[in-house]
Amino acid sequence: MIPRLIALAAFLLASAACPTGQWRSVALAGEFNPQVTVGDAAPAWTDLPGVDGKHHSMADLDPEKPAVVVFTCNSCDVATGYEDRIMAFAEKHQQEAAVVAINVSLKPDDDLAAMQERAEQKKFPFAYLFDESQEIGAAYGANYTPEFFLLSPGKPGERRIVYMGALDDSTYADQVRTNYLEPALAAALQGELPAIKETAPRGCRIKYPRQKQR
Repeated sequence: MIPRLIALAAFLLASAACPTGQWRSVALAGEFNPQVTVGDAAPAWTDLPGVDGKHHSMADLDPEKPAVVVFTCNSCDVATGYEDRIMAFAEKHQQEAAVVAINVSLKPDDDLAAMQERAEQKKFPFAYLFDESQEIGAAYGANYTPEFFLLSPGKPGERRIVYMGALDDSTYADQVRTNYLEPALAAALQGELPAIKETAPRGCRIKYPRQKQR
């Protein structure tokens, strides 16, 4: 499996380069994302507080495994409605991929204390981090909760975005017909790009200060 993951990372690195071999100086937006596109370097987070009382960075993740980053929060009904699906995904793939949830919402119901209470109530099997600066959400172009990003294996600076958008095709779990994240991860684990690389995210809008809006 490791050679396939390395091959995927190498392919993504190559695809992110210009025909002249020079790295793109400006990220191109995706179809639904205003900031990044598939193949772009995944923005790294550093020293974010988690509900476990520790501080977390992308560098803490196993560089040989893909990672799923989901921007979520406590106050959005859509986001909380997806919690069980995210938990099931994390538990199913705990040996294959890391799952990291990041909250950039500044609403009172989304502060770190409220996050800790929610995580304890639900018994989240993944890291749940708080970015009060909102910088990592803006760097990913995340505008909804929940919004998902599948990252290739690698160290910070090496990981690339493999898939981004929604987890599946319905806000309501009993109406889901197509899951997008599962086949994306399956393809990544085979060292391939998924057939569907980007979908439109759904959920509550993340409110950024005016100067951070994209």
